[in-house]
Amino acid sequence: MASLTAAIEAYLAKLAERASPATVAGYRQDLAAFARFAEGRGVEDAERLDAPLARAFLGAERSRGLAPKSLARRRAALSRFADALAGQGVLADNPVRLVRTPKQPSHLPRPLDVDSLARFLDTPHDDSPLSLRDQAMLELFYSSGLRLAELAALDLDHLSAGHVRVLGKGGKPRQVPVGARARAALGRWHACRAGLATEAEPALFVGIRGRRLGHRAIQKRLAVLAVERGLPEHLHPHRLRHSFASHLLESSQDLRAVQELLGHANLSTTQIYTRLDWQHLSQSYDAAHPRAKRRPRSEP
Repeated sequence: MASLTAAIEAYLAKLAERASPATVAGYRQDLAAFARFAEGRGVEDAERLDAPLARAFLGAERSRGLAPKSLARRRAALSRFADALAGQGVLADNPVRLVRTPKQPSHLPRPLDVDSLARFLDTPHDDSPLSLRDQAMLELFYSSGLRLAELAALDLDHLSAGHVRVLGKGGKPRQVPVGARARAALGRWHACRAGLATEAEPALFVGIRGRRLGHRAIQKRLAVLAVERGLPEHLHPHRLRHSFASHLLESSQDLRAVQELLGHANLSTTQIYTRLDWQHLSQSYDAAHPRAKRRPRSEP
């Protein structure tokens, strides 16, 4: 029989070969929570993972106040782990597929106004190395619509002429264009980065001690910059990503392109994420589809 904890560790080791460190850390947290719950129920073998156990685990997590988004992440991690067990023959199939995903709230961050965001990004700063770093992060977030984890994981060699290579959710790689303003800001930061970074540090963005900036440090910098530059609203990385998507969709009306740039596996995710204007789509459909236009009734 396969020990549940040993099976989880083996799965995470395999996952680390293709997924980002942030993804592995998230899965480790979710599966560790499941292992603790299972052991509390006297389940120590991976073969005993079944739908009732998975359902009871998610129910217990909901009861202790876990948010719907976190519950959905717990289920996704457990389902992928079960997929791996089924692939190894430990389980006959994936029982977690029988457990419904918790509904997600419809709330999304409101995108920043284009003019307000432009004024914020164009606010002069003191040209110190840390200010140049912060400006490069801001411009890259908005230019390329990166997730917080994607930006934090960037290394120097992930940048090329006009593009940045990122590892998205599920270890899915993609290339995203980098705009002229972001390229210029990155160039100014690169020119002084060596004065801060330790010799062997590959990270694109480093802190005062020369090490890679963590997620929390980046979030704090954005919040502080919003106050310092007079932006009358809270700023966080996801809001810049949402603004990128919304502004690009408003200009291009190309939903598929925005989906690719955001790294969404499903178009439905992009539709929700960008608060797509269905009225506009309906009007476009009525104007363009040959069978959509109403024909005047002919007289009898």
